[in-house]
Amino acid sequence: MTETPHSLRDCPAPAKLNLFLHITGRRADGYHVLQTVFQLLDWGDVLHFTHRADGLITRATDVPGVLPEHDLTVRAATLLKAHTGTLAGVEIGIEKCLPMGAGLGGGSSDAATTLLALNRLWGLNLARAELQALALKLGADVPFFVFGRNAFAQGVGEELEPLALPQRYFVVVTPPVHVPTAAIFSAQSLTRDTKPIKIANFLARQHSDAHWPDDFGHNDMQDVVAEKYAEVAQALRWFEPVAPARMTGSGASVFAAFASEDAAKAVQAQLPDGWKGVVAASLDTHPLFSFAA
Repeated sequence: MTETPHSLRDCPAPAKLNLFLHITGRRADGYHVLQTVFQLLDWGDVLHFTHRADGLITRATDVPGVLPEHDLTVRAATLLKAHTGTLAGVEIGIEKCLPMGAGLGGGSSDAATTLLALNRLWGLNLARAELQALALKLGADVPFFVFGRNAFAQGVGEELEPLALPQRYFVVVTPPVHVPTAAIFSAQSLTRDTKPIKIANFLARQHSDAHWPDDFGHNDMQDVVAEKYAEVAQALRWFEPVAPARMTGSGASVFAAFASEDAAKAVQAQLPDGWKGVVAASLDTHPLFSFAA
C-alpha cells in the first residue's frame, strides 16, 4: 500500500471464509440468528482512494452489474461523510478480484476497507467500535471486516469475539453461479434450529488431530444451495476423495484447508479444466487494522 497526503493506493479488501455457519433461530424482525467463525484470507479486492476537495464521492471504476449508487464502497463513504459532517470527498477505484455471489464477503470487505481507509485519509480518527456501528448499517458481514481479526460471531454476525486460529492454506473453488443470499435465507428447507455451541468446543477441536473441517459443525445453508445449484454439489463431490470440504457463507464457493502451501497447490493442480480455484493463506489481522483505534 502507498500513502500520500491526498491518496491511499493499493488498499486490500480481504476475502473471508465461514469455517462453519449455524443458524440457531430467527428474530421477530425476520433476521436470522447465527453462530460462525470468520477466517480472513490474504486474497481479495484492491481499492484506491484519492481525496477530492469538492466534497463529491465518485467511483472511478465500473463494476459490472453494480450501479454507483448501489455500490457498497460509495454507500460506505456517503454514510461516513454524513456521520462525521466532513467536507471532504473521495474518488474510489476498485480492482475487483473476488467473485460476487460467492460467500466470500467481497462487497462487505470493500465497504469495510472504505470505512477504514477514509478514517485515515480524511483524518477522522474514529474509534473502531464507532466504525463497526456504522458498518452494521451496510450489512451483517461488514462489522467483522472493520473488527479486523478472525472471530467467533453471534447475533446477526455483529457480536464478535477475537480468535487465534492456526496458520492454514485454503483451496477455494468458485463454481460459475451467482447465489442470491436472500433467496437462500428464505428457503423453506433451510434449517433454523441448530443447537448453539460454545466457542471453547470449537477451539478444542482446532488443536486436535482430527480432520478439519468435517470434525466440527457444518454450514446450514450448504444442502439448500447444493440442491438448487448442481455446480456447487459437483464441487463438493469432487473434494470428497481429496480432502474434507465445505461451502462458505451462502455460497457458491467451496473450500478445503491444508497445513502447508505445497499441499494446497498440489490439490489445486488437480482441479478439472475450466474450474476457478485459488490457493489463499490465512491472515491473523486485516491489513488496515491500524487505521482505527
